Amino acid sequence: MRQLSDTDRETILLAQDPQFPRWLEQVTATGGCAHPIHLTGSTTTRDVGTGEILHHYDTRNEPGERLLVRCRNRRATVCAPCSRLHAGDTFHLVRAGLLGGKNVPTDVRDHPRLFITLTAPSFGPVHRATADGERCRPRRNADRCEHDRSRGCPATHDATDPLIGQPLCPDCYDYPAHVLWHAHAGRLWKAFTDNLYNHLAARTGRTRTGLRRAVRVSYAKVAEYQKRAAVHVHAVVRLDGATGPGDPPPAWVSTEDLTAAVRTAAAAVHLRTPYSRALGEHELRWGSQLDARPLRTFNGHEGLADEAVAAYVAKYVTKGANDTGAGTDHRLSSWADIDAIPVTPHVRALMRACWRLGGLPEFEPLRLRAWAHTLGYRGHILTKSRVYSATYAALREERASYQGHESLPDVDTDAHWRYVGSGHTPGAALIATGIAEDLSRNRELARETRLYNQYEPCLAGNGGRHAAS
Repeated sequence: MRQLSDTDRETILLAQDPQFPRWLEQVTATGGCAHPIHLTGSTTTRDVGTGEILHHYDTRNEPGERLLVRCRNRRATVCAPCSRLHAGDTFHLVRAGLLGGKNVPTDVRDHPRLFITLTAPSFGPVHRATADGERCRPRRNADRCEHDRSRGCPATHDATDPLIGQPLCPDCYDYPAHVLWHAHAGRLWKAFTDNLYNHLAARTGRTRTGLRRAVRVSYAKVAEYQKRAAVHVHAVVRLDGATGPGDPPPAWVSTEDLTAAVRTAAAAVHLRTPYSRALGEHELRWGSQLDARPLRTFNGHEGLADEAVAAYVAKYVTKGANDTGAGTDHRLSSWADIDAIPVTPHVRALMRACWRLGGLPEFEPLRLRAWAHTLGYRGHILTKSRVYSATYAALREERASYQGHESLPDVDTDAHWRYVGSGHTPGAALIATGIAEDLSRNRELARETRLYNQYEPCLAGNGGRHAAS
C-alpha cells in the first residue's frame, strides 16, 4: 500500500473539518485563486434615513475566522485563474473601444482605427529565427569584431533555438543603452502621441491648435518582450471627434492620414538621457521596424478582425517576464539575487547593467535597481487613454452587479478589515487547483454550447449537410 504524503494527509483532514463546505464555497467564489488574500473584519450596512441595520457580515464565523478574496494577479505564472479573469476583462475593454459596448457607442467602428507595433532600436546584432533555409546573419567575408568574434552567423535557427535573441558578441552589445531605453519607454510613447497630433495637423493642412480642437487620439497599448529581451508596443489607435468616442472625427481626416502620421510621428521621436560622466548621453528613439494596419469591419463577417486584435492584446496582458525568459516577476534585493535567477546570460547582463547604472546619482530618479527584474522597464503592461473605453474598475462593478453584489442606494457602510495573510497550504492548494480546473472546463463547455446554439439554425437550414460532414 502506498504511504500517504503529508499533503495527502492534510487534504484528508481538511475535508473532514466541519467547516469544510463553507471553506469550499469561499475557494469556489475566488475561482480557485492560487494565492488568495486572507482578510479578517466586518462590514455593517445601515439605512441612511432610519439607521436600521440592513446587513451585517463578520468573519468570526468563517473557517479560520477569515475571508478569502482573489489576488487579482494578471500573470498566468503566478495565478492562472485570476489571469484568465484579467484576460477576459482586457478583451472586453479593447473590444469595446473597437466595436462599441460598455457605454461606448457602436459608431466607433466607423472611426479611423489602426493596430500598430512600435519596436526598440538595435543595441547590437543578435541571433534571429530564419525560415526556408535562410541563414541567420550571412557574411561574404569572415570579418571579426574587436573582441575577435565573428560578425556573422551562417547557421539556420528555428523558433525554439535557445540562441534566438542572444547577442553575437556580448562585449559589443550596448547594454546601458538597452536598459536606458526601457527606463524611458513611457516618455517615448508620450512623445510619439504628442507628435501624432502635430503630424496629423501638417498632413491635413490644419494648425496644431485647430486639429486638437477637432480631433482626439484614443488608444490602448500593451507591452511585450521580444526574444532579444527588448520591449515592443502593440497598440490600437482610434481617431475620435473632440469630445470622445461618441463624436465622429471630421471628414477631412482619414485612415490613410492616420497611417501616414503614425509612421512619420514615430520616426521623429528623439530623446536624450541625462548626462553621465561614465556614459555621456544616449539618444533614444523608436526602432525602424514599424507596422500599422487599418482595422475594418467586413460585410457578413463584421468584427472578426477587431475581435482578433482584442484577443491578441488580451493574450499578452497575462504574460509576465517569466513567460518570455526576459527577467522575473519578482523584485531583486541584491546583486547576489541576479546570479541565482535561472535566466540566459543576456538577460543576466541586462539585470547587472540595471544594478550598476542604478547606483549612479544621475540615474537615481529612474529607480533602475527596483526595476532590475523587468530589465529597467517601469511601465504598466497595458495602458489606455482616458476615453478609449471602459475601465477595469467599471468591468468589475458590472460583474459584481451581474452576480447580485451591487451596492444599495441611500445606505451607509461601516467596514473594518485587516490583512492577515495570503496563499494556500499544500493540501488546500491541491483542492483549489481542482476547483479552478473544473470551473475552466465548465466555461469551455458553456462556450461550445453557445457556439452550437448560434450556428445550429444555419446547419439545420442546410439540411444538416455541414453537420454530417
